[in-house]
Amino acid sequence: MEKRYFGTDGIRGRVGEGVITPEFVLKLGWAVGRVLAGEQGGKILIGKDTRISGYMFESALEAGLTAAGVDSLLLGPMPTPAIAYLTRTLHADAGIVISASHNPYHDNGIKFFSAEGSKLSDDLELAIEAAIDEPMACVDSAHLGKAERIGDAAGRYIEFCKSTIPSRISLKGMTIVVDCANGATYHVAPSVFDELGAKVIPIGVQPDGFNINEDCGSTRPETLQRAVLEHGADLGIALDGDGDRVVMVDHRGEVVDGDELLYIIARSLKREERLEGGVVGTVMSNLGLEVALKRAGIAFDRARVGDRYVMELLNQGGWCLGGESSGHIICLDRTTTGDGIVASLQVLYAMVRTGHSLHELKSGMSKYPQCMENVRIAGKVDLEAQPAIQSAVSEIETQLGDRGRVLLRPSGTEPLVRVMIEGEDAEEVSALTRRLADVVEAALSAD
Repeated sequence: MEKRYFGTDGIRGRVGEGVITPEFVLKLGWAVGRVLAGEQGGKILIGKDTRISGYMFESALEAGLTAAGVDSLLLGPMPTPAIAYLTRTLHADAGIVISASHNPYHDNGIKFFSAEGSKLSDDLELAIEAAIDEPMACVDSAHLGKAERIGDAAGRYIEFCKSTIPSRISLKGMTIVVDCANGATYHVAPSVFDELGAKVIPIGVQPDGFNINEDCGSTRPETLQRAVLEHGADLGIALDGDGDRVVMVDHRGEVVDGDELLYIIARSLKREERLEGGVVGTVMSNLGLEVALKRAGIAFDRARVGDRYVMELLNQGGWCLGGESSGHIICLDRTTTGDGIVASLQVLYAMVRTGHSLHELKSGMSKYPQCMENVRIAGKVDLEAQPAIQSAVSEIETQLGDRGRVLLRPSGTEPLVRVMIEGEDAEEVSALTRRLADVVEAALSAD
């Protein structure tokens, strides 16, 4: 069955439009309570990022859960991965995150974790959608749920993050700029690195409900780059609005993206003989990552775009490390979901253990030039049913040989086809991308 509300990572959209309304979220809370906690009641965690609409949706979810006879444990602003962790350790039936991740403040969304701290299965999401269609009924007053605020949530998560690297490791002597994107990590991330001994220069730690991800964080690392150079820092860490993504900046002000961070962590795990299997990336992962891992004797596989698909391949192979170029990195030997703080700590551990700078650690991987163009479309398209497009792809793949690759994929969030080509020569890649984009545009406009 095709899902109507859930996307690749929960439900997301612009506040006040579509299903991102108080009325729908109230019903969603009730449906989630019925499906995930059952008729006997239970407890579900609710956390959020710092956007202004979080207050509204927190209240709506709490009301819906209460009507279903389910207790709400309110965490306040907390990173998405913290909610996954706390759902497990507090033995809750589920965890709910109110966040639109790296999107601007006027968007919001709802995503969920199971009792084990993992994303929900398709079957559970379909069951929730089916429950939404049922008439909403309130349990008897004697069985209504209660709400409780958890005051030590941040402290619990800080201690967990620190525990993901050996206790003997100290960051003393390091100066680190930490950009929290004015988001959910603002009161957590600086403390983690400070308590491990680093000199921390925090930025993006003054959320006002509207400035989340605004000219800061992992999607806008220019602010961090400037700060690292201005302070002469050893490195910088940029998280996104809900803390499940990270990119870093080395002492020279160069961005170290998710592909390079995966490479560094994989090499570190292999050196210590702790790498279970290989590494899972996505179809968007840079070809340079695949080449560098192969050179290091590390297997590599590609999933569809989206952390749930990365997780699927990891579980299928029994592997422990995967992620996306955006910095959404999953370290299954440490936690159950993508975690920007935990991932950055694994990189810092590699630096301390080897004595090498971040710049030196990433130098073993060379990114291939990559070019992408978006072609706007009217609706769903079947690219494989377009002879002109498939012919053009074949010609370009023959020209590139093993020096590059071609990727065509419809966007999961916008009416676009993404045309991407990678190769050794930047000028050739740019020209081929433009050529293929023209073919795609002509073929689809003719239909």
